Amino acid sequence: MKNKRYSMDFGKKEKVLNYACQTYQLSRPNKVGAVMALIRECQPKSIEEWESWYFKKAHTDGKVPVKITKDILRELGERLYVKIKEIVIPEWQEAFSQLTLEDCIGYIYNLTIQRTYDGFIREKSVLTDNLAKQFPKVKFVESDAALDHAGDIDYIGYVGKKALGIQIKPVTAKANFGNYSASERMKASFRDFEEKYGGKVFIIFSVDDEIKNKDVLKETSVQ
Repeated sequence: MKNKRYSMDFGKKEKVLNYACQTYQLSRPNKVGAVMALIRECQPKSIEEWESWYFKKAHTDGKVPVKITKDILRELGERLYVKIKEIVIPEWQEAFSQLTLEDCIGYIYNLTIQRTYDGFIREKSVLTDNLAKQFPKVKFVESDAALDHAGDIDYIGYVGKKALGIQIKPVTAKANFGNYSASERMKASFRDFEEKYGGKVFIIFSVDDEIKNKDVLKETSVQ
């Protein structure tokens, strides 16, 4: 017997709703709370039990937590609507009107060849020119494909019988990576890594081969 599904079907609108929601970070823990952690704590037997628990327990994840109400979720929905209508749609309409066949051909080629190579070289440089030199006793190796896909881990650093995980994310020179928040899925996979290997997972933000969040290097150790 299949479980009943409660999720709404937004049809073709799902793509634009998801894109705008992710782009403007309207479903992050600092907006709606740590929902996966909350539902695991609740272990609900019904959708009604989960809804009641959420509005009783949920707070925004930040320095000054705010209790989440139905009005707050409605306000986030209203902000999503404004973003889509005033920014996303005009931007997409302009892009659609200018799009050419050569753009599509060039994009696929660039994504496959140039961007893959740039990312590979950037990661190697961050590792060999920065991490390996600062932590000579740590043996860094590329994670296998399965772990990279499931756990968002680019490299594993072995120290004795334990290991730490490294995820390298490219950012622009003006990017505010301080606002970055790992998704609930990523947090769960990071916890799985910690349980298996004994060390934490660290996210490193880089511009070319330079590490921007240098403070993370002070924390990089196997606990």
